[in-house]
Amino acid sequence: MATPNQVQITIPKNEVDQEVDYSERAQWLRAAVLGATDGLVSIASLMMGVGAVKDDVKAMILTAFAGLVAGACSMAIGEFVSVYAQLDIEVAQMKRETHEEEGEKEKLPNPIQAAMASALAFSLGAMVPLLAAAFITNHKVRLGVVVAATTVGLVGFGGVGAVLGKTRVAWSCIRVLIGGWMAMAITFGLTKLLGSSGFEM
Repeated sequence: MATPNQVQITIPKNEVDQEVDYSERAQWLRAAVLGATDGLVSIASLMMGVGAVKDDVKAMILTAFAGLVAGACSMAIGEFVSVYAQLDIEVAQMKRETHEEEGEKEKLPNPIQAAMASALAFSLGAMVPLLAAAFITNHKVRLGVVVAATTVGLVGFGGVGAVLGKTRVAWSCIRVLIGGWMAMAITFGLTKLLGSSGFEM
């Protein structure tokens, strides 16, 4: 029993139950940033590789588009299989435990949602170099535009990933940027070497 000088404070249960799980949201956002970065680097490197041996803009755009579709499908299938396996494990765990709350079912992973999000993120990243070079006829200018657009995209995605992961923005951007440049340079160099050895597309 409370004395006259004591104040009882009641915390509404609904406010506690409605607390937002920001860590879970951040994980989804980081996964989206990684997927977009993957699409950006993959398609930009593919375009640089084609540009190393062919001047034709049509060949570069068609190859990039095919890479976008193939990459998005691959990301979606891989994410679906991975998340579905996680779902099976969590459902089996819930069946073994007899005192699970009904609310826990709402937190189960959704394989279809994960697959669609992964494919969409990859596609959005891949569209950056694809759209940047689609209407440029000059070969050297087109390659420069691909590198420039990819650089801007890498800095942007690296900065977003750093903010979500609460790390240093500058170092994260530099790390992602160097990785993307290396991927494009290696693809360009090896394809150029293969083309100069007598192999024709």
